[in-house]
Amino acid sequence: MSLLKAFKQKSSIPDQYFSMTDEEMAGRVRAVKKQLGNKLFIPGHHYQKDEVIQFADTTGDSLQLAQQSALNREAEYIVFCGVHFMAETADMLTESHQRVILPDMRAGCSMADMADIHQTKTAWDRLQHVFGNTILPLTYVNSTAAIKAFCGKNGGATVTSSNAEKMLEWAFTQKERILFLPDQHLGRNTAYTLGIPLSRMAVWDPQMQQLEYEGELDDVKVILWKGHCSVHEKFTVENIQLLRQTNPEMNIIVHPECTHEVVQLSDMAGSTHYIIQAIQKAPPGSSWAIGTEMNLVNRLKNDHPDKTIISLNPNMCPCLTMNRIDLPHLTYSLERIVQEEPGNIITVDNETTEYAVKALQRMLVRA
Repeated sequence: MSLLKAFKQKSSIPDQYFSMTDEEMAGRVRAVKKQLGNKLFIPGHHYQKDEVIQFADTTGDSLQLAQQSALNREAEYIVFCGVHFMAETADMLTESHQRVILPDMRAGCSMADMADIHQTKTAWDRLQHVFGNTILPLTYVNSTAAIKAFCGKNGGATVTSSNAEKMLEWAFTQKERILFLPDQHLGRNTAYTLGIPLSRMAVWDPQMQQLEYEGELDDVKVILWKGHCSVHEKFTVENIQLLRQTNPEMNIIVHPECTHEVVQLSDMAGSTHYIIQAIQKAPPGSSWAIGTEMNLVNRLKNDHPDKTIISLNPNMCPCLTMNRIDLPHLTYSLERIVQEEPGNIITVDNETTEYAVKALQRMLVRA
């Protein structure tokens, strides 16, 4: 059976849920939440649809939500409204009696999928042959549990978009070079901020299984995995140039998963949390073009009617995989819990968990 077919089967829900009105499903969700009480915990990522986020017990970025899930020892069921790698992290950080559920198994992350463990091991062997024992692996938390475990096993750690600078600084106290997975843009933007020139950054192409670099290999300080966020890469230099011509007074703020050129031309760049706080603190009447996921941009626009807020790319769509989780899937997954037939339970094996948690802990002690 193909992986795609398997995902379709795992994510299928009865047709009746698609024929219900939003009001009917919302009533059912509220009823389940009331019935289960503290036994249920629903974390919701900032990029989720409003129809889902309205029922979240807490909102945040991926690591925030996993940590908050771990702190909630009462909940027997954690229905994670995010994507697969986030639910994996929640499972690894929570207790054995708690079950983490992903309402739709198709809710993945294209960036995380750009680095699998087999590609990573191949890359590591070849890079070790070239550079010797001089490399420390770091992975963005937007990666699979297996990649996190690989980093933990090899002395490395995880990073978030909020603490990437701090973690790269630490990594350079450990080894001469860094392998940064799986988002080349976050790695490039962070290293550049720390003063590492682009000329000392190489790119590893996992498809071609080769290093892309034109200089002397001894000069390489950072090896960037050739991966990216399919949403943030759609913000372009042309978007900024047009905005500067038509609305020169507008502030441009973007996520560091955007390309290096876009980040350099923007007024501000930072994590999702950074963007949210910047808008909250901005004076009334100010104007903002935001380069991040559309659901969050729209939510910020609705939450701050005293400010002019638009997407940096006017043709941007929400993250397709994040939007797999909708009200029908949430309703169905909750009602299966009540029926004592919970589905889509996310579990990570013990060995992977052990080493992945090491990578996470190396980060958390420096947070």
